[in-house]
Amino acid sequence: MSTDHQKLANFIWSVADLLRGDYKQSEYGKVVLPLTVLRRLDWVLEPTKNAVLSRYQQLKDAGVKNMEPVLRREAGRNFYNTSELTFRAIVSDPNHVATNLRSYIGGFSEGAVDVLDKYGFDAQITRLDEAGLLYQVVSKFVEIDLRPNVVSNHQMGYIFEELVRKFSEISNETAGEHFTPREVIKLMVNLLLAPDEDDLVTPGIVKKIYDPACGTGGMLSEAQDHIEAHNAHATVEVYGQELNGETYAICRSDMMMKGSNPNNIAFGNSFSHDGHEGQRFDYMLANPPFGVDWKKVEKIVKDEAARGHVGRFGVGLPRINDGSLLFLQHMISKMKRFEDGGSRLAIVFNGSPLFTGAAGSGESEIRRWILENDLLEGIVALPDQLFYNTGISTYFWILTNRKAPSRRKKVVLLDGRDCWVKMRKSLGDKRKMLNDDHIAALTQAYVGALAIADDPAHEQYSKVKVFQTTDFGYQRITVERPLRLRFEITEETLGLLSEAKPILRYNGSEALLATAKSLIGSAASSRSEFALKLAALGKLPTPVEKAVWEAFSIRDPEGEIQTDRKGKPLPDPDLRDNENVPLNEDIDDYLKREVLPHVPDAWIDEPKTKIGYEIPLTRHFYVYQPPRPLAEIDSEIKSLEAQIQELLSGVTDEA
Repeated sequence: MSTDHQKLANFIWSVADLLRGDYKQSEYGKVVLPLTVLRRLDWVLEPTKNAVLSRYQQLKDAGVKNMEPVLRREAGRNFYNTSELTFRAIVSDPNHVATNLRSYIGGFSEGAVDVLDKYGFDAQITRLDEAGLLYQVVSKFVEIDLRPNVVSNHQMGYIFEELVRKFSEISNETAGEHFTPREVIKLMVNLLLAPDEDDLVTPGIVKKIYDPACGTGGMLSEAQDHIEAHNAHATVEVYGQELNGETYAICRSDMMMKGSNPNNIAFGNSFSHDGHEGQRFDYMLANPPFGVDWKKVEKIVKDEAARGHVGRFGVGLPRINDGSLLFLQHMISKMKRFEDGGSRLAIVFNGSPLFTGAAGSGESEIRRWILENDLLEGIVALPDQLFYNTGISTYFWILTNRKAPSRRKKVVLLDGRDCWVKMRKSLGDKRKMLNDDHIAALTQAYVGALAIADDPAHEQYSKVKVFQTTDFGYQRITVERPLRLRFEITEETLGLLSEAKPILRYNGSEALLATAKSLIGSAASSRSEFALKLAALGKLPTPVEKAVWEAFSIRDPEGEIQTDRKGKPLPDPDLRDNENVPLNEDIDDYLKREVLPHVPDAWIDEPKTKIGYEIPLTRHFYVYQPPRPLAEIDSEIKSLEAQIQELLSGVTDEA
């Protein structure tokens, strides 16, 4: 942003000085942002205002109900205003500013009114009026020249985004609001678009960009600016959806400031009310809330999941307390088909989607579907403490359905956790930031990895590694060992029998227990031998007989192997184990090499084998740090002891 526009943004924000005492700092934006929108719209509509008013009266006299299309054409915009008032006229009557301002706002077309409604600006009008500040604040905005021939749409966009940035930083510092830091957005957009830079300079290209959790629209704006910086003749259409009313209003306002179509920004929950159903996009990016549950839309999501691949969530559902992977499935559903040019998307996650969920779980099945369909291009690990409202580590996932032939079935992992500088002043939980050198280095490393298909030397580079998609898969095997038992009747085992539920419900329990007591001391190493001893108990009901055997059977590593009717060994649930075997490895070979040398009687229960996928990024970049030599540690301790002794001697001498 140029110095002049920075000054203009600062001047607009200086109006907030009037609010001190009556408003908290974190609330300044509730006044400054909607009034900036109103002032800009007032200037934009000024050249056509008389024509719109005249046409409005004609349509009204003719009894026309649906005036909006006609009045929008008359205004030459996606919005219009039918009030005879202007900003300057509002302040010309100091005693009725609140009434006139409300009347003026009510004259806007539906979309513009919706934006101001989501700001909750009517409440601010009341608050300012009661504080005696409304006239002063509105008068200040009358002085601001935001005419389109003075401030272009593009420049106005920068000014508004600077105001949003100021608002977000103050809010994050004092109220913990959620905004994505600008340098994080810049890196994300670079990684999303950099591989396509040769295509983006094509004259006359049209690209559609989408963010299903667009917040204030920062990611959409950065992506649009990136493309237009490479190609001034490109047409970039941005689309988004936002659940929070205030941030939705800010985003939609930003579109209006820039001359983009504000109707492309939908309000509501992307899961339950898809504002862009059926549409597909060239690029998508999002920073959805971390670890937010989806209980409120559980029924809608599960109903859609039941439709299988016809819906968005047919692959699998994550646990109810984290909807991150639902956002990703939602975005994948909006990818253009490969034959139509395909799509690229980037999304910010915490660590959970990398590995949460065992084989067969919803999360694992989603990862499996993504990797087996070769959609995952790469994952970039970011430093912790980058975001305003959380200090946890975060990751970019980058997906595409149009990989180059040399990149197919390959995934890039880039470790950028060490790329940061400490901020001079913390903002909420944000204590670190990426500078331009970090962004350039990470972008270059990622794009460089994409350009190299199978270069072993490159794969050995400590911060970038390339894997096969199958490297993240594993077979979850169930290793069984035989049930080994010996049999005996003792006071202890008889006590267990007397407490068994089938015995407590059995009418002949007293006689049974008395007979069993007479057999105390009976023991056998084999089931058949012990059955002869139990014959004294007589014929028993099946549940009672089962309880008898359970009470008198004792696990013994040297005991007899128990078998089913077909002679197959029965597994011992207490000795059951699960192990993860790499997807590319034969499970029988694994058993022979890793298990049988230690437990020769083990076997794999193959019907229970499940396929799982996880991406243990931290493990792949772990570097073993050997402990320091004992001699070095001992020397350091002696040195510290000498220093302490010297300090103590000095204190003694002074005394």
